[in-house]
Amino acid sequence: MFLRIVQLKDVFTTIARALTFVALCAVTGLVYAGPPENDSARLLQARYSKLQVALSDNEFRRPIRLESSDINGSVTGDVYAVLDFPFEFTNEALSPAASWCDVLLLHFNIKFCQPTRNGGVTTLDVALGRKYDQPLSKAYRVNFVYDLEDRSSDYLHVRLNSSAGPLRTSNYRIVLEAVPLGSERTFLHFSYAYDYGTMGKLAMKAYLGTLGRNKVGFSEVGFESNGQVRYIRGMRGAVERNAMRYYLAIEAFLGTLSSPQNARWEPRLQHWFDAVERYPRQLHEMSRQEYLEMKRSEILRQEAAKSVPADRTAL
Repeated sequence: MFLRIVQLKDVFTTIARALTFVALCAVTGLVYAGPPENDSARLLQARYSKLQVALSDNEFRRPIRLESSDINGSVTGDVYAVLDFPFEFTNEALSPAASWCDVLLLHFNIKFCQPTRNGGVTTLDVALGRKYDQPLSKAYRVNFVYDLEDRSSDYLHVRLNSSAGPLRTSNYRIVLEAVPLGSERTFLHFSYAYDYGTMGKLAMKAYLGTLGRNKVGFSEVGFESNGQVRYIRGMRGAVERNAMRYYLAIEAFLGTLSSPQNARWEPRLQHWFDAVERYPRQLHEMSRQEYLEMKRSEILRQEAAKSVPADRTAL
């Protein structure tokens, strides 16, 4: 009997401590929601824990980590970043396929993007072109299959795949993952990757040896003879530049959603250009005026081409 009373006392003590903890959390706003239920979410949270030092001290002077690889004919650029947006907001904003067209169009080389749905499959019809205004008939068309692989209260996973791309490249993969960091921030992983065969490598080598000969990425690989930092070049340099451009486009997209819908494009273009110009050694391509004039024309063309899809809920 005495043992039972002691056990009950221990139970009541445990309950009281738990209630006190919950009350304290409610007051301070530090409500603990428990570990993510999704294995992928847990892995991404673990990745954040490992990257905290790198996110707090890096060349970007912001919570951003950029990694790249070039292995067996596949080149990948990965951006890890902390966003000052609640996960619920980020989740809702980046889940629709149409949002990705608004993101992609900010890039210099994206001339057009239109989501379509056919037979239950959502596709982004994307036109790639040069860094000036050009007719769509002169652009290279790429079809990205859009897949909302996972969306829950603690994890978002979006994937865009295309079998072919320009310069004999193939197997394009654009991937976004995100998990909440508390109630006000989001940890995001963005990946941009593609494959290249012998012909693709030769085509890219020709480009990087001519028009792209002075272009570099962000990874530091040593020092020049004058003591300046030497940055990665070649395929990894190219994929790092584009991964950062697309990540900055995501930031610009999210940062302008509070504006009225009919007044978002202009601040979004300005936001993206300002972000890119923080890294002129890697990302500068043209003047602000050239960029704005080109994109205003492309946006007008895209808005004019919009039509109501058969299944609006999917877009």
